[in-house]
Amino acid sequence: MSGFVTVPEPVQVPGLTHLHTGKVRDLYATASGDLVMVASDRISAFDWVLPTEIPGKGRLLTQLSLWWFERLGDLVPNHVVSDTPPEGAPADWAGRTLVCERLDMVPVECVARGYLAGSGLAEYSVDRTVCGVPLPEGLTDGSELPEPIFTPAVKAAVGDHDENVSFDVVAAEHGERLATELREITLRVYGRGRDVARERGVILADTKFEFGRDSSGALVLADEVFTPDSSRYWPADEWSPGHAQPSFDKQVLRDWLTSGDSGWDRASETPPPELPDDVVERTLSRYKEIHERLTGTKPVL
Repeated sequence: MSGFVTVPEPVQVPGLTHLHTGKVRDLYATASGDLVMVASDRISAFDWVLPTEIPGKGRLLTQLSLWWFERLGDLVPNHVVSDTPPEGAPADWAGRTLVCERLDMVPVECVARGYLAGSGLAEYSVDRTVCGVPLPEGLTDGSELPEPIFTPAVKAAVGDHDENVSFDVVAAEHGERLATELREITLRVYGRGRDVARERGVILADTKFEFGRDSSGALVLADEVFTPDSSRYWPADEWSPGHAQPSFDKQVLRDWLTSGDSGWDRASETPPPELPDDVVERTLSRYKEIHERLTGTKPVL
């Protein structure tokens, strides 16, 4: 059993229809047909949405996505119409809301990997492949790959793991033309992000994107982009293959949850406990640091 420890009650806003409550974002529809995406301060780990929030996290994710969308516009259009909350929205929505074009979403998590880590490392350890892509012998935790690879996944419901699949599975489900288009744009956008991060002393190890079709049939970048929730960032000056790398994400709270200090048994069906203040503060500090390293500015929380 996993999912929400406590399912949040959606905010009711005149003129908006609540559509979905995700791990982090709440989704609404406007009367005109646009979508309103509100990034909460929720955080998830081990397939649970935790009972403790990380104050300001939703605003930081929104600001960082907007910063990246501006730097990717020549490669792929994005779904953002406005970052102004709709009339009548709660004051707390300021800074965490995107009004977006409604798209026909492609039900594939488009993952790009430039380094070996996470589920990719686990698969490589078994058969020297990741999502059906063969890789050379001798790679280890944190190794840079010979070239970035496209390793798609099928998006799962809240509380379940996304399922890694091969390019051939995507092609069989959605056609080889779309699968090829997704692979090409995923690797192109990852390459831009990798290069920008590298200039700032950061390794972008892997990331995931979501795409949808607009009314003309063009692929459009949706959801979030290159945030520490969707991407694995490492400090370049501390990179040392052969073990897990220090990362700019929620590893702090993962480590606490799996330590004896939390008192939580991950293998049980017991929901995870509240996070202590120091874990919350250290987690937020890692999110702040990657925002500042990439953009050169402090997030407005």
